[in-house]
Amino acid sequence: MAAKNMRNIRISCIIWLAFCWLVECDDRRQPLRFGGKTGEFRILQVADMHYADGWKTPCEDVFPQQMPSCSDLNTTAFIRRLILAERPDLIVFTGDNIFGFDASNPETSMNAAFAPAMLSNIPWAAVLGNHDQESTLSREDSGDYSTIPSIPGYGWIKPSQQFWFQRTSLKLKRSYMKKPEPQKAPAPGLVYFHIPLPEYASFDSSNFTGVKQEGISSASINSGFFTTMVEAGDVKAAFTGHDHLNDFCGELTGIHLCYAGGFGYHAYGKAGWARRARMVVASLEKTEKEAWGTVKSIKTWKRLDDDHLTAIDSQVLWSKRSNSLFVENEFQEMVVKQGLIPLEMVGAREGLKRPRSPDSAIKSGRRKKRIGRL
Repeated sequence: MAAKNMRNIRISCIIWLAFCWLVECDDRRQPLRFGGKTGEFRILQVADMHYADGWKTPCEDVFPQQMPSCSDLNTTAFIRRLILAERPDLIVFTGDNIFGFDASNPETSMNAAFAPAMLSNIPWAAVLGNHDQESTLSREDSGDYSTIPSIPGYGWIKPSQQFWFQRTSLKLKRSYMKKPEPQKAPAPGLVYFHIPLPEYASFDSSNFTGVKQEGISSASINSGFFTTMVEAGDVKAAFTGHDHLNDFCGELTGIHLCYAGGFGYHAYGKAGWARRARMVVASLEKTEKEAWGTVKSIKTWKRLDDDHLTAIDSQVLWSKRSNSLFVENEFQEMVVKQGLIPLEMVGAREGLKRPRSPDSAIKSGRRKKRIGRL
């Protein structure tokens, strides 16, 4: 697709997806829908491609014997394999799509990076990262470096962007909970952006699924966006990239904070640790009349770029049943704190932790219904 056409695609700082309305993917506002036969909506997350000049660009952090035949084209081949294997309904690129310093023509590189998605005719959306702007391409949003001299490091999600998120979330909740088919609770939502929030540092090996092999490179200040998501009440998971050697997913205050893991071959990585991508699948429940109802569950796993596209670390991010149990237990705790009933009359709170699955690529010893608007 020509660069002129590429500019018609909406690229932003935050991608907000709520499973209740029509998703605004591009200027045509093409609607996204759950599969009529499967009742699923499938999302492929691609993080940190670091694309540059195609076959001329060498790979980083692979074994020496892989170097002669390894380039950006390996990144392209990986995306194509995933599209064929997973058949996503939406592809989300979460920043550092190109490596601006090494791209002789950044516009051409960006087109090449997104080409498999565009040629597949699958709806896609993208956010920008700090390496996307290290070129001649213009941009306005964060996912970049701080522009305030007294605050070093990376940028953060600005108040204006959080206000947009709050306004959009409220609009979707009102639509979802009004007639002709009013729902009792907000539709579960997902958020995608590039740089992890400071709250990603809240986890250790005992309370996440996946691996943490480097520090959390968040902004040096906390913008409060995590609190904004918690207050909104409809976000069930957030997905980022940026730290290529982290691919974990952990739950904090009812929201899963997840990395995708490094995807691109011109990005830093670890020899012997396969490049990877994250899948997210939302599934609808069946009604008594055998029609598709509301969202029943949201699950995730990762795919490795090996001979078999191995799937690892499958986990449930949210389910309607567990959410009901959570609300019930929160109510019980409130009643006990207020002294209305004795503690011994309340059943033990169900633990909802998922066992961690080891990454098969390493042995570290550490072990369609209507949907939202972008």
